Amino acid sequence: MDFDANSLLASLLVSSIGLVLFMYGKKMARVPQLAMGMVLMVFPYFVSGAIWILVIGAVALGLLWVGLKSGW
Repeated sequence: MDFDANSLLASLLVSSIGLVLFMYGKKMARVPQLAMGMVLMVFPYFVSGAIWILVIGAVALGLLWVGLKSGW
């Protein structure tokens, strides 16, 4: 992982969103939010570059939204 400020801030942002989703999924017993929260918290450790972290996070959140709208 790169240790420049942009990557660190992007991973903090995406991981924070993941933490909120994880806590919501755990409290409400919702598996999709719980799983996506875990994914958003973990994947920034394996991706380098702020742009890629933000793009993958946005795609993951988009997939969650589409999945929930389709009746998951």
